[in-house]
Amino acid sequence: MGGSPMAKPRHSWSRASAGKEEDEEGEDPLDARIARTGCLEQHRELQECMEQHRDWRHCQTQLRAFGACMARREQREQGQSQAHPAQ
Repeated sequence: MGGSPMAKPRHSWSRASAGKEEDEEGEDPLDARIARTGCLEQHRELQECMEQHRDWRHCQTQLRAFGACMARREQREQGQSQAHPAQ
């Protein structure tokens, strides 16, 4: 697979193996943002699949469920913004 010149993001499926450090520091900011979308459960299922398989190709069901949840949220937001146009 080889190394990558890009730094690993703080929030990734491999962080679960990092221990309890983040729990002591507080909630991950990305987890907090995802929780506000209502899609946290789908996101966690995707992360668990990635932790188990370490290959996104094995997690297509979870990936699609998370994507569909986020798309529904976006549609709801667009509907609300159209119902209340900015003046």
